[in-house]
Amino acid sequence: MNFFGEKEKKLNEALTKLKNLNLNDQNINKNIENLNEQKNQLEIEKRELEKKYMALVNEHDELTRKLKEFEKQEKIEKQKQLNFSEKIDELNQETDILLSEIDEWQT
Repeated sequence: MNFFGEKEKKLNEALTKLKNLNLNDQNINKNIENLNEQKNQLEIEKRELEKKYMALVNEHDELTRKLKEFEKQEKIEKQKQLNFSEKIDELNQETDILLSEIDEWQT
């Protein structure tokens, strides 16, 4: 029960302080207006930053997709180059065999 009594006492003290607060003071009203303006400005800046962040996230995703596509194309090109080199090697071997056979026919 003592717990609730302490809570009630603290609430009564807070209510007394609120009642004694003079909201008609010009400085307080100006400060409140300034704080509201700053809050509004910060909210506007926050929205702009969120838009820029989302644009950057989208751009990052797009660049990541393009990078993966380039890497895929590079892998394909390397495979084509390897296949081409293998074909050239095969042709060189066939040419060597043909030259050997020609040499044999000429002798």
